[in-house]
Amino acid sequence: MPVALYALTVGAFGIGVTEFVIMGLLLQVSGDLGISIPTAGLLMTGYALGVFVGAPILTIATRGLPRKTTLLVLMAIFTLGNLACALSPSFGWLMVARIVTALAHGTFFGVGSVVATGLVAPERKASAIAVMFTGLTLATLLGVPFGSWLGLAYGWRATFWAVTAIGILAFVFLALFVPKARETVPLAPLSEEFAVLARPQVQLGLLITVLGFGGVFAVFTYIQPLLVELAGFSQEAVSPILLVFGAGLVVGNLLGGRWADRSLSPALIGTLLLLTLVMVAAGFAFHSKIGAVVAAFALGAAAFATVAPLQMRVLQQAGGAGQGLASSLNIAAFNLGNAFGAWLGGFVISHGPGLPAIAPIAALVPLAALGLAAWSLAIERRSARLASV
Repeated sequence: MPVALYALTVGAFGIGVTEFVIMGLLLQVSGDLGISIPTAGLLMTGYALGVFVGAPILTIATRGLPRKTTLLVLMAIFTLGNLACALSPSFGWLMVARIVTALAHGTFFGVGSVVATGLVAPERKASAIAVMFTGLTLATLLGVPFGSWLGLAYGWRATFWAVTAIGILAFVFLALFVPKARETVPLAPLSEEFAVLARPQVQLGLLITVLGFGGVFAVFTYIQPLLVELAGFSQEAVSPILLVFGAGLVVGNLLGGRWADRSLSPALIGTLLLLTLVMVAAGFAFHSKIGAVVAAFALGAAAFATVAPLQMRVLQQAGGAGQGLASSLNIAAFNLGNAFGAWLGGFVISHGPGLPAIAPIAALVPLAALGLAAWSLAIERRSARLASV
């Protein structure tokens, strides 16, 4: 794989740490700011909504810029947002800073996905996306456990200072290793890009992404209280278990990318089915320490196995001029699912059966995504048969 692809991975790592590290800091943030755990969980929801809003707006605003310049501008916004998080004096300011940080997220991964697929041969496009998204998985494998430990030892603000430093490093790597475009690609009319969004299969692909990740983040957001209050681990044990969880993300992401390269449609159905089954099983597994560790790995693997198939499905259906916007919107769809999942988990804790019921209830969401994916593929096959007549 080209070196530039790994520079994108470094950028993805920085953004991934910011997105996910709050999961390992909920108890520290809630205690320091005097808020409930579900309220602290809204920091995940706020970030996800920031991605959802920022992705289409910044994608359109930067469409005339060279892609390398766009990536650097986005990383600068991300870094300044993390600096604001570290300096936030209250929950309200922290929420605003999280949202500002999130604005760059969707466009970075959307533009990055297009750049990544342009760096490799056509038959390796899904794997290229998976390599870039490995930054997210490594962020969870290494960044989140370290951030959780740092927050426990020195306070949650120290974690955001560290993430600010990662953002600066990522900016440097992008500046050094991502090449400038060798040729200028004619800018398609904005109407052509938006026309892609009118395609039913693109709309279905985005909705499948929302639901596919919606259930996942009902569990991910509250992984710390699940491990401490349900499985019975100490807070000090959370960081090592998050390493196991992150290892699952790495394995699932790479295997999902390879499967999607070989056969996209079976990979889409298979990964969503696997995720649904794992989430149902996790509802039972979190009641024991050994089961919780196994569930952490399995959830990570099953969740991120869906990333490349979901992203490639939308890129495949968008094609041509609309790929950049569709790619960014699919990242926004991931995060709209994250926001919904974080809200769903908090609702189950505050107004429903509580922590033990989060995983089995949330499993209904990827099950709905599985049904939509099967319907979408059936429509596609029927259209292909009619076209061949």
